[in-house]
Amino acid sequence: MKLEATRCLWAAVIVFAAAAIPAARGIWLDLPSSGTKCVSEELHNNVVVMGDYFAFVGEEYDANNTYVPTMSVKVTSPYGNELHHKEKVSHGQFAFTTTESGNYLACFWLDGDSHGGKKVTVGIDWRTGIATKDWDSVARKEKIEGLELELKKLEGAVEAIHENLNYLITREADMREVSETTNARVVLYSIMSLSVCIGVSIFQLWFLRRYFQKKKLI
Repeated sequence: MKLEATRCLWAAVIVFAAAAIPAARGIWLDLPSSGTKCVSEELHNNVVVMGDYFAFVGEEYDANNTYVPTMSVKVTSPYGNELHHKEKVSHGQFAFTTTESGNYLACFWLDGDSHGGKKVTVGIDWRTGIATKDWDSVARKEKIEGLELELKKLEGAVEAIHENLNYLITREADMREVSETTNARVVLYSIMSLSVCIGVSIFQLWFLRRYFQKKKLI
């Protein structure tokens, strides 16, 4: 019974890890004849990002296709720093480690009329965090396999979950601080507005009293 409970616990942890950690994302985008198509992902600091992209014509990618369209690619950080930029390419890769927290943007656009008016699709394989790790190399280097390798993967997933939770806690603390600061400023503005209104009312009463006294109405 104890062994079964342990297995169930590990299974639950693995399912939770798989749900909590975004694995490699495969995305297909139809590029417009003019204009730009972009994908973005919100990432925190010190996350490894790897991506592969390729352009093709038709419904499915065919490596033997004789016609290969070309496009331009630019990957930028949340503060606009250029991390990857290629022009007139049909496929390529990018890899970097994040140094800023926020939305990272990958934009694609066609080069002139190189597509001949045909519909061009770009396939993107976007991987972050633990999904970028080469577990085959890890297994060969550390000479592990089977259950030990799976536990190693699980350990990496748990570490990634821990990092994501810390990031979410930090974001929540930042948002709470901003909210409290905003509330304090609103209260101060309200007190100042009320003080101004009271001061103006007192001044009006004083002015009217003097005016009526001069006119000998009171």
